[in-house]
Amino acid sequence: MDVKLVLLPGDGIGPEIVAEARRVLEAVATRFGHAFTFEEHLMGGCAIDATGDPLPPETLAACQASDGVLLGAVGGPKWDDPTAKTRPEKGLLAIRKEMGLFANLRPITSFPEMLDASPLKREIVEGVDVLFLRELTGGIYFGESGTGERDGHELAYSTMVYDESEIVRIVRLAATAAMGRGKKLTSVDKANVLECSRLWRRVTEKVVKEEFPEVTLEHVLVDAMAMHLISRPKDFDVVVTGNMFGDILTDEASMLPGSLGMLPSASLGSSGPGLYEPIHGSAPDIAGKGVANPLATILAAAMLLRHSLHLEEEATAVEAAVRAVVAAGHRTADVAAGGASIGTAEMGEKVLEALAA
Repeated sequence: MDVKLVLLPGDGIGPEIVAEARRVLEAVATRFGHAFTFEEHLMGGCAIDATGDPLPPETLAACQASDGVLLGAVGGPKWDDPTAKTRPEKGLLAIRKEMGLFANLRPITSFPEMLDASPLKREIVEGVDVLFLRELTGGIYFGESGTGERDGHELAYSTMVYDESEIVRIVRLAATAAMGRGKKLTSVDKANVLECSRLWRRVTEKVVKEEFPEVTLEHVLVDAMAMHLISRPKDFDVVVTGNMFGDILTDEASMLPGSLGMLPSASLGSSGPGLYEPIHGSAPDIAGKGVANPLATILAAAMLLRHSLHLEEEATAVEAAVRAVVAAGHRTADVAAGGASIGTAEMGEKVLEALAA
């Protein structure tokens, strides 16, 4: 297979972790007889510094013409001024919208050897395997927003908006995923307060009833879900929710396996290349120190192999290599629980060794 991949290292620890994922992808290409071509482009704060735009037109064009995109992280204190004309996160929203990436897949899986890395009790997190599907191009992040004045006081507003078609496509994808797993789907909303969530609930029920009668559907309010995720996470299989709720809940769920540094994500559309990234941020406090955990980015590369390139054997091999490294006791500082740890490049090397074996 001849493949063109775009790498967006971004800011902070992004270049360090993307470099290790690239090494793994190169090893996969060699082992399985593929030809992977890589292009690196600017996105985020580094792109603002260089061009004034967090998503330069040439970066977007390269991503749209690729077979898959691997992103590191964007943002940092340097670009956090709320009054700034543009911020790195604007590039994230733009690339999702322009590439039609409406579905964010975030698998939350506990590693048996790392249960003690979680702040939760072992019996709560052992055996957790939840797949979140977050709607990515609608909701409050894309609704009308602005500032103004009311009764002499400054005001700001952001509007949550969904139409039926946006809900149908993410629920249909989530229900399809549920059919391949435990046939159980949890939809998270705030239907007791928000009109938007009441539409979400009605549409979800219609799609599941008419198209996926074998799937068991339950509705959970978002505040209750925040509680259930840390009290009984094993009760959930596939979870579907809107943009903002999914953003918050998946970061909370990252504490089940113990670290953001272990969790990948995939952003997919109806067609075209997907965007793959770790769910953590740019971690500017440790950038350049060579201690960041690259495993989430490497696992994101495995998702790229599976979902964009349809290379299941190759994806499984990468995931197995990561599990072998974890099982052997190798840890970066974020999951070392005060014990011995290794650095970013050394962890990447361990994955390469396991992949070769």
